[in-house]
Amino acid sequence: MYQMTPWVTRLLVANIGIYLVLRGLPSELGNSIANALVFRPGSVLETPWTPITYMFLHADFGHLFGNMIGVFFFGPRLEQRLGTKGFLTLYFAAGIGGAFFESMLALFVGPVSMVGASGGVFGILAGFAYYWPRDTIILFPIPIPIQAWLLVGLYILWSLYAGLSAARIGGGVAHFAHLGGAAVALGYLWWSDYRRGSAKRDFKRAIDTPSNGGGFVNDRVAMERWKEISIAGLHELNREEVERLLDKANADGAGALSQSERSFLDRMAAS
Repeated sequence: MYQMTPWVTRLLVANIGIYLVLRGLPSELGNSIANALVFRPGSVLETPWTPITYMFLHADFGHLFGNMIGVFFFGPRLEQRLGTKGFLTLYFAAGIGGAFFESMLALFVGPVSMVGASGGVFGILAGFAYYWPRDTIILFPIPIPIQAWLLVGLYILWSLYAGLSAARIGGGVAHFAHLGGAAVALGYLWWSDYRRGSAKRDFKRAIDTPSNGGGFVNDRVAMERWKEISIAGLHELNREEVERLLDKANADGAGALSQSERSFLDRMAAS
């Protein structure tokens, strides 16, 4: 069942709110503010905030609507899976990565200016396909069912072709930003999973290897592994118990936990 999440809601409100505010201002003032927030590769050193602020500007309603639909439908499940920190890191890293990927286009077609959340949205789409590749998406307005991995793969192929042909068919669309957002998001998720797997391997190695430190090494590795638990994705009862046990371990040390409490945290870390 669809359930809206806190940061997806905030991103939707921020993007729609900024669009409406700028449209409601006198044109000269609105354009002046927008120009200060647009990302331009050639002047990024003078305006270092623009690789983030450009993500909250949109050229017109259709541009805004297309991006926010992606955030609305694909963002909540990804936020639940990654938690607040992971979701925001992926979204903004993908948006910033998209801006700098698009900067490459300036080498071929001249100066470019960028607005829109497409890099972050493509990061969300790539993240969704990474975790749920076989989920079926229904495309509109023509109701065509397509699996998530294939949908994202086709988007990536089209963006690559259109980006390389931008001087001819670009139409003002930041195709390289789409590629950059997807690439950065997938890289971030792979790195996160590698780190999590590395923590599990270290934990198993510490358990299998006798410790001369009275269990200190095992406890330290266990704490590192337990802190990787994605609390936001747990059932409410499990989430409360994990938070209680982590508070106890942080206050009194991992050695204060009983064997059953340690086993519970191990199961949550492995899920």
